[in-house]
Amino acid sequence: MHQILEQLYTNIQLTTWYEYLAVTTGILSVWYSRKENILVYPIGLVNTIIYIYISFKYHLLGEGTVNFYYTIMSIYGWWLWSKKDVNSHQNTLHISYSTSKEWIHQLLFFAAMFLTYFIAISIAKKYFAEGAIPWADAFATASAFTAMWLMAKKKVESWSWWIVTNIASIPLYFVKTLVLSSFQYVVFLILAIAGLITWMNKAKANKQTNH
Repeated sequence: MHQILEQLYTNIQLTTWYEYLAVTTGILSVWYSRKENILVYPIGLVNTIIYIYISFKYHLLGEGTVNFYYTIMSIYGWWLWSKKDVNSHQNTLHISYSTSKEWIHQLLFFAAMFLTYFIAISIAKKYFAEGAIPWADAFATASAFTAMWLMAKKKVESWSWWIVTNIASIPLYFVKTLVLSSFQYVVFLILAIAGLITWMNKAKANKQTNH
């Protein structure tokens, strides 16, 4: 325990200003997404752009590409969440559960992304990224891809995928000595659980309103 605390203290001292900014904006973006507030996207863009740089610097190749994907999906989600009905001027997209067909699609999407990234990162590890951890990086990447896709569509299940992503990312960043980022995922995990509960209640309320 003493060694862990000592490593934690040392690594925090080495934390850069941009990692602090990335962590702060990341936590804020998750907070706003739980609130179904569109600020999740502009604030989230700051986080993802910084983490593209951090991920490639520390050979987290999957995480680097997933943050690039986050950036693209943030713009897409911003557009979807902004769409309003011509007559009522209300948002056209509402929180809902995935259908059985959508569940199959997301599981197949996850499997395809995991396999693709596992192969790609394994090749990268062999030739130029010795510090890469293929299975862990690919798992966190695939689940994050799935979560972000569903978040843009306001699906309750996005939070379940975020929970999986956060659990996988906590040790992944810690072993790379990115302790503050690892701690960020602990906070993300707590917020994701809260987000799941909040969105389940909102989906239930939306269903009752529609009926």
